[in-house]
Amino acid sequence: MKFVTAIIKPFKLDSVREALSEIGVQGITVTEIKGFGRQKGHTELYRGAEYVVDFLPKIKIEAAVTEDMVEQVVDAIRNSANTGKIGDGKIFIYNLDQVIRIRTGETGADAI
Repeated sequence: MKFVTAIIKPFKLDSVREALSEIGVQGITVTEIKGFGRQKGHTELYRGAEYVVDFLPKIKIEAAVTEDMVEQVVDAIRNSANTGKIGDGKIFIYNLDQVIRIRTGETGADAI
């Protein structure tokens, strides 16, 4: 089993969610976060004063998937979150040792 975490632009959330649903991903966790990478933030003008916005709004999507679905999940996220511009985000893939569904006690791939 694998745990896939993707950091994407906020306006891409709906298209990524739809793409993951189409390939059969049954559950995701979405978190609103702030951060920066190569973008390094930007400057904004507010009430006549210029200030630097270091942390940009992003969305973190997390999904636990079976080994055979990892490639499909990565492709779905890449294709639906890509704008071709800096700040599109990143995908991280972790090994997942165990999953336990609290309600039924199911473990492993059955719990996903």
